[in-house]
Formats: sequence, structure tokens, C-alpha cells
Amino acid sequence: MQTIIITTVAITVIGLLVGAGLVFVGNKYKVEVDEREAAVRAELPGNNCGACGYAGCDALAAAVAAGEAPVNGCPVGGGPVAEKVAAIMGVTAGAVEKKAAFVKCKGSCEVTKNHGNYVGIKDCRAAVNAGLSLAECDFGCVGLGSCVSVCPEGAIRVVDGVAVVNEGKCIGCGLCAKACPKHLIEIKPVAKRVAVQCSNRDKGPTVKQVCQAGCIGCMLCVRQCEFGAITVENNLAHVDYDKCTQCGKCAAKCPVKVILPPTEG
Repeated sequence: MQTIIITTVAITVIGLLVGAGLVFVGNKYKVEVDEREAAVRAELPGNNCGACGYAGCDALAAAVAAGEAPVNGCPVGGGPVAEKVAAIMGVTAGAVEKKAAFVKCKGSCEVTKNHGNYVGIKDCRAAVNAGLSLAECDFGCVGLGSCVSVCPEGAIRVVDGVAVVNEGKCIGCGLCAKACPKHLIEIKPVAKRVAVQCSNRDKGPTVKQVCQAGCIGCMLCVRQCEFGAITVENNLAHVDYDKCTQCGKCAAKCPVKVILPPTEG
């Protein structure tokens, strides 16, 4: 009986010592958490998509609390979330520019052809990794829907072999852009309608052989722009959305109509 009592007392003492040690170590090395950081994180949607430029919602919350990121930095949450975060930080949210995915390919079945009928896994990444070229244009949309499968809002679908975005549903999370193995999808401001709907970097004659709606690098768009907002690099036109005034002159002059005008999406 005495042995049991001694053992019990010893275990109790050891437990108390270990507990005290853990408390001491915890207090000495604890990381102070900014209460505002936790509050901001609670308001973020939790997509962890990285569209804000940070690794995820935790990273953005930490940056906002530290004053390193704007309170309206979450494109997914938009205005409502920005206002809540701004209230936590004691500042004004400001306007939130809506962004959405844009597919830089116009190569539908009407303007280009496939090499044949594909039978296999409906995944663009798997097809590209296997070295399969389904369409005549090696730069064009694979059309197997990897972007569709990752979209949390059902804002993207494949129509006539090309991914098409519903800007009304799109939250600009960028998951589709990450899933596209051809890097055909970018996240751009919705208000900036003028954009180049092509990714083919071959020279004009080669482009015409594989797609009737591809950029031929003719430079006519560049000569029309008075603000230096459009350039041609590697035989492909590019729009600088910050410089573009949405006048639409480049789109009107484009001979293959691959530049979207300001009145269309």
C-alpha cells in the first residue's frame, strides 16, 4: 500500500513539474498574435486561391494587419469584404476593381480544326503532359475542361472547343488560370474590355494555316494606338491595361478581329 502511495505522489509531482515547465517554455517562446490579424482572417472567404498575390488568406490577413497589403486586397471578397476589413483596420476601403478571368484564345471549331477525335481523360493537363496535340494550333485551348473542373462558381465552360468565361459569375480567384497548362487564362479588370484573344506566337503565315482568328503580328494595332498601350512581342499583340483608354481603334483596325472592342466581352 505504501508503495502505491509513493508511486502516486511521485507521478503527481513529476506531472506538476512537467506542466510548470511547459507553461514556462510556452510563455517564453510564445508568438504574439495581432488581434486584428485574426479578425481580418475571419472576414476573408477562405478560398486560399492566391489571387491577392499572397500565398493564401492567412498570409493576406497578416500582411493587412501589418500594413503591407491594402484592405481591399481580396478580389474574391470584393467590396463587402473590403468594407469589413477596413472597419477592423480603422480606414476607408476605397473602390474595389472587379476582375475576372479572360481566355486568350478564339480558336473555336469554326476557325480551326482538330487533329482527330480525342478519347481519354477529360483533363487538359494530362493531355499536354502526355505530349498530345489535339488542335492544329499548338498554342490554342485544349478544350478538355481542366479550368471548368476547378472553378468554384461554375463560371467557365467549354463551348465549341474553347473555354468561355461568364464574367457575372466569375470571382477572379485565378484557379482556372493556374489549371490551364497552356497559360491561356489571365485575370484582368472587367472594365478593361479591349484585350487580345490569342496566344499564338508564330509568324503570320504560319498562324493563318492553323487558325483563321489568330494574331498575325501585322502591327496595325500598334500604329493606331496614341498611348503606347498595345505592343507586338514575339509576333503577338499585347495590351497594357493601365495605359489603355478603351478607345477601340486597335480593335477596329485589326484585320483578323482578334482584339475585342470596348463594347463586347
